[in-house]
Amino acid sequence: MKFGEMELSIIREGTYKLDGGAMFGVVPKPLWSKTMPCDELNRVTLSCNLLLIESGGKKILVETGMGDRWAEKDRERYEVRTFLTPEQVVTPLGLKPEDIDVVIISHLHFDHVGGAVRSIGGKLVPTYPRAKYYIQRGEWEFAYKANARAKASYRPDDFEPLKEHGVLELIDGDTEIVSGVWARVTGGHTSHHQIITFESQGQSGVYFADIMPMLPHLSPPWVMGYDHFPLDSCDVKHKWLSRAVEENWLIVFDHETGVPWGHVRISKDRFEFVPLAESSLEYRQPAGV
Repeated sequence: MKFGEMELSIIREGTYKLDGGAMFGVVPKPLWSKTMPCDELNRVTLSCNLLLIESGGKKILVETGMGDRWAEKDRERYEVRTFLTPEQVVTPLGLKPEDIDVVIISHLHFDHVGGAVRSIGGKLVPTYPRAKYYIQRGEWEFAYKANARAKASYRPDDFEPLKEHGVLELIDGDTEIVSGVWARVTGGHTSHHQIITFESQGQSGVYFADIMPMLPHLSPPWVMGYDHFPLDSCDVKHKWLSRAVEENWLIVFDHETGVPWGHVRISKDRFEFVPLAESSLEYRQPAGV
């Protein structure tokens, strides 16, 4: 999709399931279940929506998804469905992993960094060998000292090879990665969670990552039980959504199973999502999803 002088593409890497109660925190099931169906195990389906930004001769990939290095018991637990293996992620757009210049990762949970590396000959190597991977230093440090509640979401094998192969770029605070593309610290979901904003020729957009993963989370108080700082998440969402309404930003959901991008408006004192046409998506969704 043309966006000023940028080209934007959504890539749906796969789907998985998480507990509905955990996804909606203190919101009661009679409320969240009206917006999101669950299975017999109380799990709801999430997509891994990656964003490719092509700008100024650079190809910037936002997030890497789940990857395909999952034991069978974990595939069953999360009902992981891999649509595109790490080496296939950008092929629907006519690209190879070597074509990616920059990878920006919002935080180091397994569903965001799992595809950052792949196994070749029994060794883990960066999926995008020519790219630099940008991660907040505070997030990197926390991943190694996470407490018992948080540590299950971090798998060191997903990100340690990035440092070993010299492709890791640790940043401190809000940083312009390439012209017009920023990583901005929000906190909330984790202490150093970052969103990605992008702007070109007067148009602006934001990839919210896990501050606002799906359409039902559009309401600021609807935050995840997974959030380390849920009150901060609520305030951050309201701040950025208000700006998105005022300036007509494009917003992108990382886990929405429907059309994951569009605009926001105020209707009856509530935020309301107006999705783009499904034809704006360049991926081919597998049959039966």
